[in-house]
Amino acid sequence: MICLKDGSITASSKKLILGSGSPRRRELLAVLNLFPNDIRAPNIDETPLKAELPRKYCNRIASSKLAALPVADDEIILCADTTVALGRRIVGKPDGIDEARAFLIKLSGRRHKVITSIAVKNSERSWQKDVVSTVQMKRLSSEELEGYLCTGDWQGKAGGYGIQGPAGAFIPWISGSYPAIMGLPLPETAHLLQTAGLQVWKTS
Repeated sequence: MICLKDGSITASSKKLILGSGSPRRRELLAVLNLFPNDIRAPNIDETPLKAELPRKYCNRIASSKLAALPVADDEIILCADTTVALGRRIVGKPDGIDEARAFLIKLSGRRHKVITSIAVKNSERSWQKDVVSTVQMKRLSSEELEGYLCTGDWQGKAGGYGIQGPAGAFIPWISGSYPAIMGLPLPETAHLLQTAGLQVWKTS
């Protein structure tokens, strides 16, 4: 979307396609006044490779998502992946409440990394960038842990929690990018979309 000098809104000449079904990423794009023309969530195998390190894994998954989506001449596609890393270990999306509990017990009282990789392409080429943040989780009491699990907020979230939800009460300190921890680093996203040809900030 483009804001004209008279305050009216017109459409960009390029269509923005979000290669993710994440409502959080749609909300973060809206902060930039960007609203996808279409949502196309790719279906890929996200199983880590043997001995694969978290940052390499995150970049590979974001790149694989992008490669799985065809792009038209008038389109720009944005894909992303967010990975939680405890040391060299990838802490993925829990399969159920028991695994979510196990993940949170491991993260409780410790610092961990949250990596978000974004990948963008137009019909000519692609670009990619990752952002690494450090997150401190407080030591969780049994009441806090079980209470959070009962909310169901852990479902579909890397590491078994989302900082923008109830688990935000467990995070006293971060170093890095809050929106990247949510799922989309805003400065890097705006830069790559502009590089790919999307008019993000143009005023007339």
